[in-house]
Amino acid sequence: MSNVSVDATESAHNENQPENNTRRRFLTVATSVVGGVGAVGAAVPFIASWNPSAKAKAAGADVEVDISGIEPGQLIRVMWRSKPVWIVRRTPEILEQLGNHEGELKDPNSEAEQQPVFAQNRFRSLKEEYLILVGICTHLGCSPQHLKGGAFEEIVEGVPDGFFCPCHGSKFDMAGRVFQNVPAPLNLVVPPYQFVDDATVIIGSEAEAV
Repeated sequence: MSNVSVDATESAHNENQPENNTRRRFLTVATSVVGGVGAVGAAVPFIASWNPSAKAKAAGADVEVDISGIEPGQLIRVMWRSKPVWIVRRTPEILEQLGNHEGELKDPNSEAEQQPVFAQNRFRSLKEEYLILVGICTHLGCSPQHLKGGAFEEIVEGVPDGFFCPCHGSKFDMAGRVFQNVPAPLNLVVPPYQFVDDATVIIGSEAEAV
């Protein structure tokens, strides 16, 4: 039986040789194309795996910010590690006001570890003009509002600019320092950062000590 089957197959092959050759070439080409597509399909996720994912970037990547366009008194927001970060360009008047209400603050000298060492000063900043804060209230994680041009004075008498958390009434001055008698226990967090030049700041890492 097996010999007959083989002979029958060979006979059929000999009788249909031109057709089978054409079919063989088609199958060979088709297989090559499918194989090539499969290889490319496999290569794409493999190559993509070399690049950090969006989640990985959100978890720890530094953020470079162009601050050249920030007007005096203006606040801009960027995202770093899935958190809002504020960058405020403070005016000379705002800086001068910071010394006028320190008796009303919980931690006026920034003794709690809410900032890098370079920001343990009245201005809580590397450069007095620029305030950089994580825009999350230290009470329950709400995002405070920036009140300026006298609007904050409705919350704290004699202090025209500051941050107010509408969730539970916590108040912070223009250095992110928390006022007394509010739910928030700590000053707003100053993230690590460094200035590359006068127009660029990198949030997420500090300059190496010289």
